[in-house]
Parts: sequence; C-alpha cells; structure tokens
Amino acid sequence: MPITENVPTSWVDRRIRQDEVSKYMKVAQDFIDGDLIERQLTAAPKQPDAKLVRDILAKSLAIKDLTPDEVAVLINVTDKGLLEEMRDTAFKIKLKIYDNRIVTFAPVYLGNYCVNRCVYCGFNCDNTDQQRKVLDQESIKREIEVLAGKIGHKRLIVVFGEHPKNDVDYIVESLKTIYSVRVKTKRGYGSIRRVNVNAPAFSIEDLKKISEAGIGTYQVFQETYHKKTYAQMHPANTIKGDYRWRLYSMHRAMEAGIDDVGIGALFGLYDWRFELMALVYHTQELEKQMGIGAHTISFPRLVPALNSAITPDWPYLVNDDDFKRIMLIIRLAVPYTGMIITARENASIRNEALHMGVTQMDASSHIAIGGYSQMEGEQEKVKQQFILGDTRSLDDLIRDFAKEGFITSFCTAGYRCGRTGKRIMDLLRCGAEGKFCKLNAVLTFQEWLDDFGSDEARVAGLPLIEKEIQEVREKNPKALAIFTDYHQRIKKGERDLYL
Repeated sequence: MPITENVPTSWVDRRIRQDEVSKYMKVAQDFIDGDLIERQLTAAPKQPDAKLVRDILAKSLAIKDLTPDEVAVLINVTDKGLLEEMRDTAFKIKLKIYDNRIVTFAPVYLGNYCVNRCVYCGFNCDNTDQQRKVLDQESIKREIEVLAGKIGHKRLIVVFGEHPKNDVDYIVESLKTIYSVRVKTKRGYGSIRRVNVNAPAFSIEDLKKISEAGIGTYQVFQETYHKKTYAQMHPANTIKGDYRWRLYSMHRAMEAGIDDVGIGALFGLYDWRFELMALVYHTQELEKQMGIGAHTISFPRLVPALNSAITPDWPYLVNDDDFKRIMLIIRLAVPYTGMIITARENASIRNEALHMGVTQMDASSHIAIGGYSQMEGEQEKVKQQFILGDTRSLDDLIRDFAKEGFITSFCTAGYRCGRTGKRIMDLLRCGAEGKFCKLNAVLTFQEWLDDFGSDEARVAGLPLIEKEIQEVREKNPKALAIFTDYHQRIKKGERDLYL
C-alpha cells in the first residue's frame, strides 16, 4: 500500500502558508537570483591574480564575511600554490575561532515515512522497497540508552520525514523523551544534553512548539538552490515541491524563537559553484533580515540511495578535489560559522577535513530506524536513506583525532548558559567563545575518557589533556584555579561541570 494512501488531504493543504513566505519578500523576487549568480561566476577572473586572492584571504583571516564576488574569485583559483594558501588560511581561521576542538554528535532517524517524491532520496514515498518505521517513545528510550549509556554521545541530530506519523507533535514528544533519559555508566551517568533537529519546513505555529521543547539547532537544507533543478528533483504536486516555502523556513524558525539555524545544500544535484554562491547569499539574507546568519552550514555530497533516479553519469556529481575546495571556501567565506561534515564521506576525506576548517562530525553512526538499539551490522539500503562512507566508532574517531592533536569536545555549556543566537555568533566573531569552549572541551573529554574510553583511546587522549592543561597555565592563568578544581572533581566522579 502506498504510504500516502491514508494521508488526509486537509493535512497536506494546511502545510504551506503562503503568507509566511510573502511576509519576508520585499519584492516579488526571492533572495536567490540565479541569473545574478551565473553572471558573477562568469565575470570572475579565470586565473585570479595572486595579490587579489591574498587580499581576500587576509579579509577572511580578519574574520570578515566575504562578498559573493570575492567567493566567485576563490572558486576560480587553480594555482596549486594559491590553493595551498587557501588551505593554510582556512585552518588558521578554524584555530583562531574554534581552537583544536572537534565537536561530535550522532544522527538518529526516528521516522522514515514521507509524503514527498524527491527523486534522489530513499525515503521517496513511491519507493515501495524501503522498509518504513516510526519509533514509539519506548523504542526511542532504548536508542538513547545505547547512545548516552554505552557510546557516550552528548548531542544528537534527530531526523524526520514529512508525514502525519512523524509530525510536529511527535517531534515534540520525542525531544522530551530524549532529554528525560539518564543512564548509569561505569563512573557516572550518561545523558543527551543538546538535541538538534533535521526536519521538514514548518509553519511558525509549529516551530514555536518545537522551540519550547528545547531544540538545539533547527536544520532545513534547500537541497539545491537552482530553481529549474529544484523543480526537476521535487515534483510540483508535493509539499517539498514549493521552492519558496522551503527557502524561507529559517526566517520562520527565527521568528518562532529558535536562535540557532543550520542551512545546507546537497552537493551533486547541480553545479557546486552555483550552490556555494547561493549558500553565501542565504546566510547573508538571514543576517540582513533576521539579524543573524546561519549557526552551521552543512555540505552533504550526493551518495547512493535505494531506487534513486540519479545515475552514475549525472553531470553534477562532485569529485573529491572539488569537494575539498567547497570546504575551504565555506570556511573562508563565513569564517565564524560552524561547519558539519557527516559520515556520508569516507574516513580519509573526514580526516583531511580536520585541517580544512570543519568543526563538527558524527561518529558511531547508524541511520536505520532503531539502528542503535539493534546494533545493526551491515548497512542495508532498504532500511536507510543512503549509504554511509565512514562507519568508525566514536572511540576509533577519538583515538585517531587525538593522535592528530585534536580534542574531541562534548561541551554543550554555551547553549545552556544562554550563549546562543546573536550572542554566540558575536562571541565567535571576536574569538571570545573559543576560550570558554576550550576549557569546557577538556573537561568533557576527560569525562568521556573516564566513562567510555577504551585503553587505546585513553593512551591517545590523556597526554593531550595534560598538554592542554599546561596551555591553560601559560595562556589563561586567570581561569586556572577554577578549571583545575573542576578537572580534579571530574576525575573523582562528578559530572557535567562547566564554566
């Protein structure tokens, strides 16, 4: 039976509210001007002058947004020496704003029912080979008991299709369930401290409900900003077929009281150069109209999905070199914004991303519905939206990153202290937030190693903590007393201490 058969027409009709699109449009045209983007890409010098490129890099390093014209210049850089300078600058910016921290999270798919017909997606409602499921609240608890009690995750991104079975009331109930779980560990307890949501485009009324439930970041990806391609990928007789309803979802979220929003494009649907420019326009539009840009930018790359209509000869698929360039330019264009690379990518690409400005990535990821409590082994297309490229455990990831000198952070203190929205973005721009986060990152890293770390992870991680403590002594002596007090208390078994 098609999964849309029993979906009430009234439910579908209520989803899109055109007044919640038009209210943000100053003129009839929305803020993505495809012709302008194409002209800017064409007008940019084909072999940019080294001085021009270095002037742009200096602006990025001063933590200033780049203009779309400047982004177009960087897109055209092919000189190997200048590309290496771009890479060096991106990493310097990352260290300047975020230090040597990497934030980890886990994706949790709670329901894969969906009324949409996205031609590249395994959740396409016409895909009768996909095994459909929505977790009840007890099943969600079992997932969290594994994530928080056995793996040690502190933050999640929960993912939902668009369907009455996993609508806004279900999302709200799920968030409450996730936050309620507290699991005993070998030395302390495990719990989820921040839940981000990747969900459909909602109305302001529904977004207020989600906001009140304690959401972290609200993510809606435009998939492709190119209007002709968007229409090709999302049939017009579906909810997702309305380009502008989705485009203005972040405006509505901010009006509904959600401080932190995440944008992204699915690279590979259309020309990556166009999508990159459009992402810059999107975050600048949010700054202009709503007073704050995107909290995070994601750049998932198209990967195989069950019964996808995208074939291997699709002309816009993104190769590894161009994908790395996308990462670099995002960091340079919006230097203060968080960047998320997911386990769609393989371990080699993600290890390299550490040095390209990325700030967040997932680990121990299972994207089958109920995949954590069932401890799924081999990936199965009939149970997943797509196939993962990096299946390393969180312990493996932490060990690998510690060997490279990176602290894995489980800190959520800033959000719980009210450093969200404009406040946190202003602190990031001036470099102040990194000082708080570095101290808290070390504390949470010690907590994780004590509660969940293998012997190998502890061997890699504990010397790094000692190095960080010495750095606090030298560079932040005013914080040393309270920091060392908290650190010793955590080693003795106290949990969730933060500055």
